[in-house]
Amino acid sequence: MGIRDDYDFGVLVNEAERMVTDELERSLAELADPSICVCQDCVLDMAAFALNALKPVYRVSLLGTMYAHAIDDDAPYSREVRAAVEAAIAKVHANPGHD
Repeated sequence: MGIRDDYDFGVLVNEAERMVTDELERSLAELADPSICVCQDCVLDMAAFALNALKPVYRVSLLGTMYAHAIDDDAPYSREVRAAVEAAIAKVHANPGHD
């Protein structure tokens, strides 16, 4: 028996993942550049690259969820997310990770 058997780690969520995914979807739709590959490998690489550049925002409660969703578009963390996603799109576009 381990700690995962005794506790529900499913409620431990990194809100940065949601924010990056939302921003990635918005950015790719806004760019609408057919030269940017949007295959699963490239999009997941973009998400991973952006997330690795950001400080995680973990939550485990409803209050934490409400706090994370209350971060507005002009908040410093939101600007960091946008910058990380822009950099990730550019990096993967220049160096696609698929065949």
